[in-house]
Amino acid sequence: MSTEGPIVLNGFTMNAVSHVNYGLWRHPADESYRYNTVDHWVRLARILDDGGFDALFIADALGLLDTYGGGPEASLRTGTQSPVSDPLPLVPALAAQTSHLGFGVTVSTTYEHPYLLARKFTTLDHLTGGRVAWNIVTSQLDSAARNLGLAQQIPHDERYDRADEFLEVVYKLWEASWEDDAVVRDAERGVYTDPAKVHPINHAGRWFTVPDAHVSEPSPQRTPVLFQAGGSPRGQRFAARHAEVVFVAGADAEGVRRRVAETRALAAEFGRDPASLKFVTALSVVVDDTEAGARAKLAEYQSYFSAEGALAHYSASTGVDFADGDLEQTLDRVIDYRDTDSNRSLLSMFADGRRPWTLREALAPRDGFGRTPNFVGTPAGVADRLERWLAESDTDGINLIQIVSPDSWREFAELVVPELRRRGRVRPRPAGPATLRERLQGSPHVRDDHPAAQYRAARYRVPASSA
Repeated sequence: MSTEGPIVLNGFTMNAVSHVNYGLWRHPADESYRYNTVDHWVRLARILDDGGFDALFIADALGLLDTYGGGPEASLRTGTQSPVSDPLPLVPALAAQTSHLGFGVTVSTTYEHPYLLARKFTTLDHLTGGRVAWNIVTSQLDSAARNLGLAQQIPHDERYDRADEFLEVVYKLWEASWEDDAVVRDAERGVYTDPAKVHPINHAGRWFTVPDAHVSEPSPQRTPVLFQAGGSPRGQRFAARHAEVVFVAGADAEGVRRRVAETRALAAEFGRDPASLKFVTALSVVVDDTEAGARAKLAEYQSYFSAEGALAHYSASTGVDFADGDLEQTLDRVIDYRDTDSNRSLLSMFADGRRPWTLREALAPRDGFGRTPNFVGTPAGVADRLERWLAESDTDGINLIQIVSPDSWREFAELVVPELRRRGRVRPRPAGPATLRERLQGSPHVRDDHPAAQYRAARYRVPASSA
């Protein structure tokens, strides 16, 4: 992470009444209950677009959170990521109302098919003018597996093995199937697409058989920008191989920095330039013109915080039931559960042997709202804390959580962004249209050292897969 220059600045939320701001939907200023209206999302997107943010990062889940207490009652009662709606249909509506903002959308490789997903993201890339990213997940909820046709989750590492082949298929569809000049639109000859320049991908692998060509013509980025958040050893290898922006978690800056170093080293093993990967962490901000005002606002927000909601989410994410409700217990007791088929990285971030963490410290800290940092203070003070965090964690940017919607993002955009811009830490607005990858990497297409590029380099004559 350079200590100078623009940072990656994403707004982080979910198409739900509550994301990781547990219980804050009860705050009288919070408007998350309007999440099922287009006007609500347009307002949020415009705040981010006008505020110089790079992207709106939308998380997703495909099942109810039902590990805590053996059922979904706590998550339903506290509004914790339920109810939740599909994020994909939001993107075209928001793209039409913004100029530069990118859209990172979460879709699971476990419950999609690569042939269908390739078309969805090609369509979104066209409709946004190349401003779409895919947050690749393999899913972690047992409830999703049950309701999508599986008796239980596919084992953790096998999900990533399957995801590797999934990516191979979509890379072939996006990069190798249609030549750049396949669409000729020649009215005089009556030829819209030159058939000689559209090629079947001939994929026959362990999990997928896709013999034919992509059904969609190439979009501005071809392959969308790839976000990923794998934190387990297998997840880190997947991120190091495929991701362009890695969403990394850790209990503190030292833990995050260690995960960043590990992932960069793995990227080098895959033949990628480690410096080309960008790393972001989630955090929240409470800002006011004065320190006293920010502290008062923090105290008010915390009076609405739901520890039960935090426990319900952490239980579902990790696959460990914390329903005994003892916030003073240490997380050392979950070390034996590291082989859970849920989110192993969220277990290990608080059970790495460096110090014992209690549930209260992890999920209901004195100055925060959950298991992510929270910066409180004046605009200059928040900017100082943010720059120090980026340097200490060796990260390149943030996924900014909403505590109260839309005030949290609006106040950050109005108060903190001008201070960051003064320091040269906010990306200048492009003079004209630009893809998200151009904004983040300087080019509309994947780098030559990215695995998708091998299909671009050998484009249009893809041999049968030996996977």
